[in-house]
Amino acid sequence: MPTVSVKRDLLFQALGKEYTDEEFDELCFEFGLELDEITSEKDIICREQGDLKAEGASDVILYKIDVPANRYDLLCLEGLVRGLQVFKERAEAPRYTRVSPSGGEPQRLVITEETAAVRPHAVAAVLRNITFTKERYDSFIELQEKLHQNVCRKRTLVAIGTHDLDTISGPFTFTAKPPSDIRFTPLNQSQEYSAVELMSLYKSDSHLRHYLHIIEEKPLYPVIYDSNGIVLSMPPIINGDHSKISINTKNVFIECTATDLTKAKIVLDMIVTMFSEYCEEPFTVEEAEVVYPDGRTCVYPELAYRKETLTADFINRKVGIEESTERIAQLLTRMCLRSEVVGDEGLIEVEIPPTRSDVIHACDIMEDAAISYGYNNIVRTTPRTYTVAHQLPLNKLTELLRQDLAAAGFTEALTFALCSEEDIADKLGKSIAETGAVHIANPKTAEFQVARTTLLAGVLKTVAANRKMPLPLKLFEISDVVLKDDTKDVGARNNRRLCAVYYNKSPGFEVIHGLLDRVMQLLGVKPGRGDGYHIQAANDSTFFPGRCAEVFAHGKSVGRLGVLHPDVINRFELTMPCSALDIDIEPFL
Repeated sequence: MPTVSVKRDLLFQALGKEYTDEEFDELCFEFGLELDEITSEKDIICREQGDLKAEGASDVILYKIDVPANRYDLLCLEGLVRGLQVFKERAEAPRYTRVSPSGGEPQRLVITEETAAVRPHAVAAVLRNITFTKERYDSFIELQEKLHQNVCRKRTLVAIGTHDLDTISGPFTFTAKPPSDIRFTPLNQSQEYSAVELMSLYKSDSHLRHYLHIIEEKPLYPVIYDSNGIVLSMPPIINGDHSKISINTKNVFIECTATDLTKAKIVLDMIVTMFSEYCEEPFTVEEAEVVYPDGRTCVYPELAYRKETLTADFINRKVGIEESTERIAQLLTRMCLRSEVVGDEGLIEVEIPPTRSDVIHACDIMEDAAISYGYNNIVRTTPRTYTVAHQLPLNKLTELLRQDLAAAGFTEALTFALCSEEDIADKLGKSIAETGAVHIANPKTAEFQVARTTLLAGVLKTVAANRKMPLPLKLFEISDVVLKDDTKDVGARNNRRLCAVYYNKSPGFEVIHGLLDRVMQLLGVKPGRGDGYHIQAANDSTFFPGRCAEVFAHGKSVGRLGVLHPDVINRFELTMPCSALDIDIEPFL
C-alpha cells in the first residue's frame, strides 16, 4: 500500500477541525485508511542516518497514512482532505469541468510516427491561472512522484511532465530522435548535454538511474519540443530546465507520455482534478488537443463521468445490512459517488467521477457502501450454510510426521520452493533435462530459475550454512516439490515429499535406514513385499555406487535412500560423509 506523508497541522487546517491522534486514527479507519505512523522529519533522519545528520531538521509532526493502492485520488493532501470532508458531510463532491481557452486556440501536442517504437501515446492539459504556495507546490511535485511509483509502474507505463506555459510556446511536437541528435539543458543543470551524455551523467544519480533502462537500449529517444525548438522533456528521464515550474508559475502545461493510453488518461485526470481547486476558476481545466500520426485529433483531459445502476437489495444482501434505498444512496454520496433513487423499484443511479478510476464493477460500489456504513456497525450473524471445517488430510499427515521426526532427534528445515538449475541438476549429478523442472520464464536472479523437483538440494544447502555447528547434523523437511504434469490445466502439480539428511564423520546409513523404519511404523506399513515396504539396490548418480537403495511400499516405488556421492558432497561445499532419505508421502494417505 502506498504511504502518504502529510503535515498534521496543515491537514487539520484544511479539514477545519483539530483531532487528537486517537480520534484521527479512528477517522482513518472509518474511511478505509490506516494511520501507519506519527513522526517528524527529524525523527526519520535520526532513525535512518543518526543524530548528527538530524541536526537542524524540522520537528513538524507528520502523519504517515496507508492508502489503498487503487485509490490514486488519495495520494496527496488535497485529495485526502476532499475525500474526508465529503465523507463527514461537511462538503459536497466537486464537479470537474473541461473548458476551452478564453482567448484563442487550445494548446496542441503533435505526435510523430517515430514515437511508435518507444512511447506511442501522449495526453495533455493546462491548469490556467493557478496559485501555488510552498505547501501546494511541494504537494504537486510529490503527487507526481507517487503516481510514477504506483499507477505509472516506475515510469514504464506513463511519464509525467509539468511545464511553465509562459516560458514556452505551442504547438508542441512529441517525436523520437537518435540520442546524439538531442541536446538540451536538463532540470537543475547549468549546461547543455546530449542525450548520450545525460545517460552517463545519471548512471550515478540515486533517483534517476532507476529509469534509464526504459529507453537506454532504444535506437531513438522520445523528446518533446515547443514551436521554437526548445526541449520540454526527454521522457521518461528528465524535463528541460527552461520550462521548469516554480511557486510563481501561473499557467501549467501538463503532458503525459505513455505506452498505455488508459493509464495515461487516469494519471492526467488525477493531477488536474487534485490541483484545479487552486485555479482562478476552481475545478475547471483547460483542454488541450493531441494530434496523432494518422491525423486523428483527441481532446484531453477527458474528465469522464459515467453512471451505473444497481439495486438497494444487491447492496443489502452483499454487505449484510437492511437499509432503505434512500439511506444507501446517502451512504454512497459520502464516498464521492453522487447517488439518487430512480423509480419505485429500489434502483439507485450512481455517478462515478473521473477521480474514481478504481470503480470498475458493481462490487466496487458495494464495497464503498460497506465502508460508508462502517464495518464495525455490521451486525454479526451466523452463516446460513452450516459447515464444519477440518484439516486437509495431506496437511494433517504432514503435521503428525513433523512432530515424530522432531522427536526422533531431527531438526526441521524450511527452504525456498525456487532454486537454481545447478542446485537440482549439476550439483546432484544429473542433467537439467532429466529433472523435468518447471522453469521461470524471466528469472530476476540466478538463485531462482526453476521450481524444485527435490527437497535434497535445499536441505544440503542448509547443512552447508550450518556446518560449523556441532556434529552430527540431522535435518529434515516435509514440503512440496513441483513436477510437470500434462494432465493438469496448468501443466504441473505439487507433490508432498519427505527428505532427511544425516551429516557426520561417518556416513550413518544405519541412522537414515532406522528413520525410514520409524516413518513406516508411524504410517502403519509393515516390512515385507506386497502390501508392506522393502528396499532394494538401485543406481543413482546422486548416491555412492553400491550405497543406494530404492524404497518400495505397497508394490510401488516411493523414493530412495543411501550415502551421497563424494562429488555431490563437494559441490555443496561439505567435507564430511552424508546419507539421505527422500520419499513421497502422498501414497500413504
